[in-house]
Amino acid sequence: MMKIGIITGSTRDSRVNLQVAEWVKSIAEKRTDADFELVDIKDYNLPKFNEPITAIMIRDYQASEAKPWSDKIDSLDGFIFVLAEYNKGITSGLKDAIDYLYQEWNNKAAGIVSYGSTLGVSAANDLRLILSVPKVATVGTQVAMNLFTDFQDMSKFNPAPFHQKTVIKLLDEVIAWSTALKTIR
Repeated sequence: MMKIGIITGSTRDSRVNLQVAEWVKSIAEKRTDADFELVDIKDYNLPKFNEPITAIMIRDYQASEAKPWSDKIDSLDGFIFVLAEYNKGITSGLKDAIDYLYQEWNNKAAGIVSYGSTLGVSAANDLRLILSVPKVATVGTQVAMNLFTDFQDMSKFNPAPFHQKTVIKLLDEVIAWSTALKTIR
């Protein structure tokens, strides 16, 4: 059974990101072909990336917070990134969380659920490029939501009903790709 992590992409106290991640998880949990787990990057309390040697070279993390993060990502077969768009890019917290690791990401699949004033499209494209370096294959289907129409007062998540079908298609692709990629890990 594939283990898929639904990774939050924001660590701000006032974030709406967790609401979106919980919604994705509620849809995913209706499936029987994979196990889904909410992975909140805020819980790992990772400091700004400042390792003396990058993870692509060695898996010897100096920050004590990096070891539990490494173990969690290593245990998963694929990911759904719930992505808030800040200034047309991904958040610094998510970028640091990705940069802390390398081998743990390799040969796994990911899907993207994004939101922002322009659907989070720029941030999603940014994330696709970033994930290509640690060899994460991103699926084509993306859930893209509008901060003005899928949220009340930009603070309470209220997605349009049609997004659910896109989430299901995204999950189908992530599970299929995760299953295929497991054969080469």
